[in-house]
Amino acid sequence: MQFIKPDINIDFIGKRKIAFVGSMILIAISIISLVIKSGPKYGVDFAGGTVVQVKFSKEIEPGDIKTALRSLGLGITSVQGFGEKKEHEFLIRAAEATEALESLASEIKQDLETAYPQNKVEVRRVEMVGPKVGKDLREKALLAMFSALLFIVVYISGRFELKWMVSILMAACLFATLFVFAKFRLSIPILIMIAMLITLALTFYLKLRFAMGAIAALIHDVIITVGVFSLTNREFNLTIIAALLTIIGYSLNDTIIVFDRIRENSRKYHRQPYEQVINRSINETLSRTLLTSMTTLVVVVALFVLGGGIIHDFAFALIIGIIVGTYSSVYVASPVLIIWQQAMKKPIGKKRNRRR
Repeated sequence: MQFIKPDINIDFIGKRKIAFVGSMILIAISIISLVIKSGPKYGVDFAGGTVVQVKFSKEIEPGDIKTALRSLGLGITSVQGFGEKKEHEFLIRAAEATEALESLASEIKQDLETAYPQNKVEVRRVEMVGPKVGKDLREKALLAMFSALLFIVVYISGRFELKWMVSILMAACLFATLFVFAKFRLSIPILIMIAMLITLALTFYLKLRFAMGAIAALIHDVIITVGVFSLTNREFNLTIIAALLTIIGYSLNDTIIVFDRIRENSRKYHRQPYEQVINRSINETLSRTLLTSMTTLVVVVALFVLGGGIIHDFAFALIIGIIVGTYSSVYVASPVLIIWQQAMKKPIGKKRNRRR
């Protein structure tokens, strides 16, 4: 049984303007949310502090837990339910960091059992990260994401346009630019933003159209995924960085499949309009794209539903990333090639008109 007919011809490119508007709205909402909340809600990995996971035998309110532990002076910022409600598990987050984790666990258990003697308490884990370590981890995570994007530019340029030296020189220029801007002591997020804008500008100037399309799609995917985390007030930690790097790899895989077919069809149907060639390529790879995305999504949804609280946010990030990544391969990466083609044709057209 065929999932999608081989002769299917959906006009994806004809609807690209609507898709662009939708993407711009989602990106704008994500950026506004991040600005209002001063960035994502950093977990203990990045912000520093202490996190304690406790389990109760009976139902209890988060406010009661906070009241019972006030005497410890930890500076508790939040008490949040963890896992299923019937399990009566909570994550207690505190701004203060302490190295005496064993004594802290016993103190927390003692205070809670004293306040609520009929409710049995089990301290399941206590984690602590210092503020300096948290800052270092945050910076290294951002640099890891930027490095991944940079190597993708080099690979896509060499793979599809056979411009290995040009792409390597561009990567060297970007690292040099980052080094210069770092002297001004700008924050890592601002440095990454500057580097991304320079990357897009250089790919356009050096006529690396496939690299520009891939990078635009990946930036689109990461911003929207981080924006969803900001809107849903979920924690942003090292596990989510791992999820974002996975999303980058997955989205790139989808984009490469479509780009491969576009390159083949550009030679095969070189007399046809470029929009038609791209639309044909997307339709020809549609079955593979959807089947890959759907089978991966089934596994990730299973992780989200059955994986437990520890892996819940990781699975949630992957669900958003797979959906957005599949969409961007069709409606962001491919249409960018058309925009590039139209931009390259304009000056040529003007010269021809002058000659006539």
